[in-house]
Amino acid sequence: MSNVIDYVAMGERIRRARENTRLTQWQLADICILSAAHMGHIERGSRLPSLEAVFRISKALNVSMDYLLEGSLSSDDVLLNNINALLRSNNKLKPKTIVSTIRAIADKIDET
Repeated sequence: MSNVIDYVAMGERIRRARENTRLTQWQLADICILSAAHMGHIERGSRLPSLEAVFRISKALNVSMDYLLEGSLSSDDVLLNNINALLRSNNKLKPKTIVSTIRAIADKIDET
């Protein structure tokens, strides 16, 4: 483990997580009460975000601060983030279908 934060790598993780949740830079900035320009700088690693900003970004993207700062993400977190990205679809039928499919599979597993 390094004793310094790689802000460029952190910005890249933020950008990837934002894209996985299908948010624009502007939308994420708005949710986190930041300017879109500042969010762009954070994603490029050219400005250092405050602890409060990192906290808000992690909550908005549903990832841990640890992941944003160091890139560590458990396999369960990766799986849940992928499912979350699917559920954020603009197609209103897609999330309902995914959830009902998961419930049916879970019920079938419980039967065995």
